[in-house]
Amino acid sequence: MLPQTDRLFNDRIRHPILIATGPRKCSLRRRPNKLFLVLFVFGSDFGSGMILVNVTGARTAAMKYEIFADEPAVATAAAKLIAAEARAAVAARGRFLMAVSGGKTPWVMLEDLAIEDLPWANVHIFQVDERLAPDGDPDRNLTHLHASLLGNAPIPHENIHAMPVTAADPAQGARDYEETLVRWAGQPPVLDLIHLGLGADGHTASLVPDDPVLGCHDRDVALTGVYQNRRRMTLTFPIINRSRRILWLATGAGKIPMVTRLLALDPAIPAGRVSQDHAILFTDKDAAPGHPSPG
Repeated sequence: MLPQTDRLFNDRIRHPILIATGPRKCSLRRRPNKLFLVLFVFGSDFGSGMILVNVTGARTAAMKYEIFADEPAVATAAAKLIAAEARAAVAARGRFLMAVSGGKTPWVMLEDLAIEDLPWANVHIFQVDERLAPDGDPDRNLTHLHASLLGNAPIPHENIHAMPVTAADPAQGARDYEETLVRWAGQPPVLDLIHLGLGADGHTASLVPDDPVLGCHDRDVALTGVYQNRRRMTLTFPIINRSRRILWLATGAGKIPMVTRLLALDPAIPAGRVSQDHAILFTDKDAAPGHPSPG
């Protein structure tokens, strides 16, 4: 019997999720033909969180989940995790290859990362996705990436590998970016870390509901249809799932429904199709379904 439990329901899968709210508890999460033990640990070094552990021998999904007081704390913790991953990758393989998504929290994360003592000459930044918009446009993720990182960290300009969304032929631009990834990350390319955000509709990267790119399994970079008035270039599921580490960031109460579905591995949303084997999720307390505030 689990004391002090709250019951949530995934609105697509319709199976109960029991969320423990004591100091250190566990719960069972049931999905069709699968049973998971969900261990919640509050007050860890990084914050509070959960670990999803398979207890039936079915598909393993063990995404570590940590909760922080607010959005700045999420950004700071993410920067420290990236810095640790970067040092380890450079020590092991001579360089660190990371792809970053857009959004307010990751720009703060990159500003925090910029003050870390890193072997910046060996750090390479790629883009997870980008809007087809002119250089310097405020809609461009690259505009904010340059402002957050290039102006604050001693990273060589050429170590930021921009998606060629202004190419005369964007489809050829996507193929060229695949070649860039192969040149730096091997064949097939394996990145050290991919940062992902979580949209209110369950999209991640520019993998949005009902877009044909969701079914793309033979390309690592593809063009989407129009989404929020722009076509986009995006990494696809294959290269995302090959990454050595996936770092999810989600903040704000509006993310609670999709955080719940992400943790439930709901394949009805694009984010639910991303592998959780090497993933970690950082949220603030406002985005954490059924959890008390840290500390």
